[in-house]
Amino acid sequence: MFAGLSLSVPNFITLPSIGVDISDTSLKYIEISPDSQSDKDNPLVQWGDISIPAGVVERGQVTDPKKLVAVLKECKEKTGAKYIRASLPEERAYLFETEIKRHASVKEIRNLLEFRLAENVPLPAKDVFFDYTILPLETKDQRTIKVAVSAYAKETVQVYYDVFVAAGFMPVAFEIEAQAMARATIPKDTTGATMLVDFGKTRTGIGIIYKDILLYTTTVSIGGDQLSIALRKALGADMSEGELTILKNTQGLLYSKDSSVVHDTLLSTISVIRDELATNMQYWHMRANVDQGRRISQVVLCGGSSNLRGLPSYLSESLGVPVYRGNVWENVMSFDDIIPPVEKRKSYGYSTAIGLALGKLDS
Repeated sequence: MFAGLSLSVPNFITLPSIGVDISDTSLKYIEISPDSQSDKDNPLVQWGDISIPAGVVERGQVTDPKKLVAVLKECKEKTGAKYIRASLPEERAYLFETEIKRHASVKEIRNLLEFRLAENVPLPAKDVFFDYTILPLETKDQRTIKVAVSAYAKETVQVYYDVFVAAGFMPVAFEIEAQAMARATIPKDTTGATMLVDFGKTRTGIGIIYKDILLYTTTVSIGGDQLSIALRKALGADMSEGELTILKNTQGLLYSKDSSVVHDTLLSTISVIRDELATNMQYWHMRANVDQGRRISQVVLCGGSSNLRGLPSYLSESLGVPVYRGNVWENVMSFDDIIPPVEKRKSYGYSTAIGLALGKLDS
């Protein structure tokens, strides 16, 4: 039901569907056409975002279903869509990796994984929906296979399913945010592991992708809002969000005599995120099953707050690996043929929705 698993309705897969990404503050949607006649055709059918009132969704938990249904109905009116592929909050996900015998049947795999849920998920198996992905073989003669498992409380999935249905949508599939984001931003020929950082308005999501599969995720309760709060304290409480965004995007972490206050203020907050990234990177590298091929080779930034000027170079110097803002159109179109209609700064916030929409084409 998530992490790329469709709702057992293959006939839906080919029908027009949109990617819908819900965060604590906004809903973003996008539709990609599978019927482009050439590489020069614009594959984007429609896109947009709708604000979600404060308190309706908090850290991925739907606290006011009626108000969220109202937002979703607005989305339906704008798009005319019926079928959707939707994100589930990574804050609510449980991920683990395990090994099983190589030639086990699908039934055997699911039965084995149900037993292993108890060791890795703090919920009774009867209260959990789970999906799994088999990692590519490392050698042809290996006797076991590695399996990446994603799990959610049934209650979490049911709440999201119910609000979509109440708004008139039919969910085709649910996916973890980071998995969808990876589908949009990470090139197909990437080697090693990629740390994917979703620097949003209210929090920062951290995911680790290896061979196109999400193996690890966590969140940090710091986002662009905290940068704004810090700047207001330093520069004046009457500054608008628009003014603060300009400061973040034009001065950011670049030091000069004229921007030293902005630089120092932002650095004190960003350094906390940097430390979290470094800690998670170190943890990943220390895991017993992480060999040299699984070491993190790059960090990809997405999310609306990743526009902070100087952020990639600051993190790259601190973490010792290349850091760059992701191209959210990486696996959708070539800039040699098409200029995306979505402004570049805004596009970083669409990465999850784009990845969800691409899921239809990969099915």
